[in-house]
This record gives sequence, structure tokens and C-alpha cells, in this order.
Amino acid sequence: MRLVMAQRNPLVGDIEGNAGAVVAATREARNLLGAELVIFPELMLTGYPPEDLLLRPSLNTRIDEALAAIGAEIAVPVVLGYPAVRNGIRRNAAGVLFPGESRPRHEYFKRCLPNYRVFDEKRYFQAGDQPCVFELGGEKLGLTICEDIWFQGPAASAAEAGATSLINLNASPFRLGKLEERYEQVSARARETGLPVFYCNLVGGQDELVFDGASFAVDANGERRVQGASFEEGLVPLDLDQEGGTPRVHGEVLPAPEGDESLYRALVLATRDYVNKNGFKGALLGLSGGIDSALTLAVAVDALGPERVEAVMMPFRYTAKISIEDAEQQARTLRVRYRVLPIESAFNGFMEILEDAFAGLATDTTEENLQARCRGVLLMALSNKSGSVVLTTGNKSEMAVGYATLYGDMAGGFSVLKDVFKTSVYRIARWRNQKAGTEIIPDRVITRPPSAELAPDQVDADSLPGYDELDAILERYVEQDMSAEAVIRDGFDRDTVYRVVKLTDRNEYKRRQAAVGPRVSRRAFGKDRRYPITNGWRPGD
Repeated sequence: MRLVMAQRNPLVGDIEGNAGAVVAATREARNLLGAELVIFPELMLTGYPPEDLLLRPSLNTRIDEALAAIGAEIAVPVVLGYPAVRNGIRRNAAGVLFPGESRPRHEYFKRCLPNYRVFDEKRYFQAGDQPCVFELGGEKLGLTICEDIWFQGPAASAAEAGATSLINLNASPFRLGKLEERYEQVSARARETGLPVFYCNLVGGQDELVFDGASFAVDANGERRVQGASFEEGLVPLDLDQEGGTPRVHGEVLPAPEGDESLYRALVLATRDYVNKNGFKGALLGLSGGIDSALTLAVAVDALGPERVEAVMMPFRYTAKISIEDAEQQARTLRVRYRVLPIESAFNGFMEILEDAFAGLATDTTEENLQARCRGVLLMALSNKSGSVVLTTGNKSEMAVGYATLYGDMAGGFSVLKDVFKTSVYRIARWRNQKAGTEIIPDRVITRPPSAELAPDQVDADSLPGYDELDAILERYVEQDMSAEAVIRDGFDRDTVYRVVKLTDRNEYKRRQAAVGPRVSRRAFGKDRRYPITNGWRPGD
């Protein structure tokens, strides 16, 4: 039997459009690949996560209408995910819909509801408690949904109910290293049950989440026999047969990106989908001549094409000549629209207005922040006129300790590097240049000491620990939830650790006002890490 996993990129809330995508993919899988069954991801009809759209009164009717419309158009059975209200209870469902039928003939309700980090499914769904096995082409196929495959119970129940293979529908977000973890869990279930497992995953960007696809199948021994593409839509065929009573799985194994390549591709996909799904005409950003804006520009161009990206250099008296040169070089290399808007007159105008209010007060970070806010105003004005979204360029290291200006460099609609530490920014930039075989990002942007250039001869090291040390502390405190004392026991200087921890805690109010950005780590700021702004927690605990 030939099955096809349809790795698709739905738009959250567009039930009719997503249903149309199911019909189109099913036709393609049938006509071009000879599919006898087409499998779609978790909550394909609503997209994932639909959040409080699930509470809309009309949702259930629209889901039922979409299922009926799909049944009327398909020529082969499909397995797909959707929310279902049965006996007054809302479930996360996987249904088997046959041609010409308006309702699924078989339904499975997700048993293990994740309710941690970015997941809050218990807010919306009640868990199921029964297996679902259906027969097709001589095979008995058991259904599971995403988190179910990370635990022994659901797969074991399907095997006990007579399943000869397992289908697992997924909306599993990307983060670095997640693909290997999926392999380990799915392979474990295959070995425990003696059944092959077909893992069909969502692809696409949805606000803070990125779904990498990378659908795959393992045989009864847990060996990977099929691997689909990562970070793009695709139809992933697999053939299932028997040899001596043992199920065999055949198909193509595509290479899966790892490390910095996977991070970069996740950022590109997230940026593309945020801009396109929200209807922006393009993207623009302040190009400072520094590493963060340089990498953001490269991502934007790869996501949208140079014709939809604008870079703006906004020099001031402290902007180094090489910064202006490097920004212009990169904009020319990437063929984006480039303009120079000096902020000297804007800054002077504000200072003139504030002259009496500031009389007798020493110059401090206020004047530095005012420079950043002049730039933010200009970018937002260009955004309003052009219909393009402003991409902010701050990284995770800066956002952690508040090394950013509210309503200045934090002003914008999407923060591409929000979950990327500064040390990773450098690595990814080098990888992008290596892949291109040329300096997409000018080499001296990568090699020169980083600086906000808001004061004479300023470098980041004047205000922050070195980024190698800073990121190592933040990785432990933010991503691993280690206490300050535990971080110190790992060999870090006590004063430095407490300084970083206090800065991180103190700047939660800034992060709450930051643009959303793609989650690519184990613990991102935003819905993944939600700390109270006002709190008296002791930082050493």
C-alpha cells in the first residue's frame, strides 16, 4: 500500500482555505504519486495553535462544513486533524474521511495533552482515553496525535487493539536539536510495539512558533526508512508491505539540516510566513553596519526576495565611517533598496525642545536612547507609508539584560533574532557567508568589536560581560532555569552572575513590549517563559 504524508503549511483560522489545501494535496498525491491514503498534520483544518479561536461559537459548524466539503471532493481516504466537539466535549481529533462521506468514519481523540512551555492544550481540550484502529488495504492502522507518541500508553493501546502500523499526526514546533529527540521517541515506540510509525508534521511559521515539517517514517525496528524535506511543504510517499509477516517500509530519505543551517532556515521560514500571512507588502529595517542588522537583512532577503526588502542607514555623529561603508556594501551585494537618513537634525530638534527640562542635568543614557528613538520614529513612518513591516534587529543576549531601547531599536513588528544568542548570531553569519561562497555579510562586520555607536568610542564590552561569558550564564539561567548559585557552582564569577541575573529579571517589562519573534531554542522569551513583571523573587533561588 502506498501512503503519502502531506506536509502542509496551513493558515491559522482559515478553515475553508485549509480544507481547500487538503483537497488539492490529496488530488496531487493520488494523481502523481498513486496514493491510497493521504495523511495530514495535527489540527490541519484550523492550523496550530488556534488558541482562543477554538472558543468561537461558529467554529464547530465551520469544521463540520469543511469536512463535508473535503469528503465530496477527494478520491482516496484521508487522515487529518481538527477540533471536534462530541457530546459537549471539545477534543483534539484525528479523523479518517472516505470519499463521498460528509463525516469521518473513524475518530481518535488525543490522549496526552501538553500543557507546558508553549503548549496550553488543557485550556481548550479534554483528553481522550480510547485507541482507534481502522482497516485499509489489508493493513490495520492505529491513530495517535503528537504528544501521544512521547509516552508508551497510546501506542501500546493501539497495538493491543490490533494495529499493524501507527500513524502519528503532529504540530511539533522546531527548536535546535528537536529532530533527533523526535527520532528517539518514535523509534522507542516502534521497538516497544513492533510496529512501524509514520510521523507527519506541520510546516510553517505561526507568530512565535516555527514548524519544520521533516516528516519521517520508521520501521518496526525503529530504523528511519523515510525522511521528508525540512522547512518546506512537500508530499512524502512511503510504501508499506509485508515480508514473512513483518511490515516493511520503503521510501526516500532526504538529508535533514542540522545546527546553524537549521537555525537559519527556521528564521527564514518564520520571517516569510509572518510577513506574507499578515499581508505586509514587504519588510524594512535599520541597517547599522553591525552584525545583528546584517544577519537580519540576509534572512529577510532569503525570505522575501530583494525587491521586497528595504534597508535604512540612519547615521549620527558617533556612527563610524566603516559602519556606513559596510552597510552600503551589504545592501548593494543583496540588491535591496537602500536609503540614508541622517538623524542629526531630528536629535537636535528634540534636544532643543527638552533644553529647559534638561537644564543643569548631566548627559547620560537619556541622550543615547533618544538617538535610538529618532531612528525608531523614522522606521515606523516608512512602515506606515509603504505597508512594509519593520524588522527589529536585537538578539536574545541583549533582550535578556535590557541592552535595548524601548520605542527605539525595539520598535517594530517582528524580531527575527529575538531567540538567538549573540554568539550564535556570529556563527550563523559565518555559515551564511560560507554557503554563499562570498561575503553576503561583510567580513569586518563579523570580526570588529560590537558597538551600539551611541557614544564616542563605545563598545558593548563597556556595559556587558563578554558575550561568550554572558551567553553561557544566560543559557543556564534562562533556558535551564538554574539558580544564580547553581550557575556560580558551574565556575562563573559570583558578581558577574548576580549582575546578569538581576538585569534579566529587571527587564521583563521591556520584553513584554517587544515584538514577537521566532522560537528556536529550548526556552524563549514570550509565551515560552512568562515571568511576572512585578515580583519579589530572590534572584539567588
